[in-house]
This record gives sequence, structure tokens and C-alpha cells, in this order.
Amino acid sequence: MTTGRTPLPFDAIVLAGGAARRLGGADKPRLTVGGRSLLERVLDACAAARTTVVVGPEGPGSESSGTAAATRKLRWTREQPAGGGPVAAVAAALAEPALRSPVLLLLAADLPFLDAGAVRRLVAALTDDEASGPQAAMLVDAEGRDQPLAAAYRSAPLRAALDALGDPAGQPLRRLTGGLRTLRLPDPDGASQDCDTWEDLARARHRAAQEQAADE
Repeated sequence: MTTGRTPLPFDAIVLAGGAARRLGGADKPRLTVGGRSLLERVLDACAAARTTVVVGPEGPGSESSGTAAATRKLRWTREQPAGGGPVAAVAAALAEPALRSPVLLLLAADLPFLDAGAVRRLVAALTDDEASGPQAAMLVDAEGRDQPLAAAYRSAPLRAALDALGDPAGQPLRRLTGGLRTLRLPDPDGASQDCDTWEDLARARHRAAQEQAADE
């Protein structure tokens, strides 16, 4: 349930590491769709975040990724150990003292059609009573699969769940998020569509080209 109240302030964590094995080890966050890198598109979508932490290697243009990068705090960090998986990446981000907002967006770096509207919808879903309302709001794709890396979380329960896990290295993401009270939101616009394979990337580029042509 959402309310008419002002959405809570939020920070964002963008997971931009990983081996991209199905892409032959390519630097996936910097592959382009519609003339912009996947990472830049995600950073633009969450531009309203107070602070954004990107977990992954910095590359060319990292300091200016996203059209709104100059108007917000943008931090970079790496998971320990390297290749330790998504929960280790979340742990590295949460160690950043700048993340102080009551809501945290947790996003993959390969969501070409995530936009500010989807971000607002996720954050707005967490404005209900903290004691009994949802602790997480996540998109559900067309096949009914939860997308925990296209989601918003209350910071305190997420941090508590992380502390309860112990060593985060190698832990599956569902171990971190599965115990939270979760509001699942349909995703008719494909904001949670990711790019795990070259076929996924080709489909995303085709869709982006069609959307750009329709706007001309």
C-alpha cells in the first residue's frame, strides 16, 4: 500500500561488479544502450538519491557517470574479497558512512529501462508505518520472478539482516532479503529487465532504438 505522504529520503547502492561470464567477461556496466552506458542509465534513474555508492571498478568517465552526478554525492567502493558476490558488495556499500537515509535503493548496474518513475514508485511504497508496513518493495518481472536488485529497502532492517548473516562472502542475495516483509510491485514497463547475455543486450538496444525513433 502507498500513501499520499512525501516519500522518505533515500540513498542508492549500485552493484557494478561481477564476472559477466555470459558476456565473455566484458565490462558490462559500460556497455551501451541507446548511446549511454548501462551504468550511466541506472545512475540517471536514481539521480534523486542523497548519496549513491557504486560497488565495482572505477573506469573511464567514472567521476562524471550520469547526467546528475555533479549534483549528488557519488562514492565508489569494492567488495571484499574481490568476487565475493552480491551480499559482500552490499556489505561494502553499507560500510560507507555517507549512507544515512532511512531508505536504500539496491540496484543492478545493468537495468537499461529503469527510470526515475520506477524509482519513485519503489521508494513511495515504503512510506507506510515502519512498525507494520513493508520493509522492502521490489519489482516482479513478467515471469513472476522477484527482482531484489530492482528494489527499495528500509535501511535498519536491511542492516540488521546483514549483521545476522555473519560473513557475507559467497552468500546468496535471498539469504539477505528473503526474511524481510516485502511488497511486490508489477513491472509492466520492464524497468527490471537486465542484460545478462548478448541476446539480452541486443533486445535492449532494439527497444531503445524503437523508443528513440518514436520520440523523433
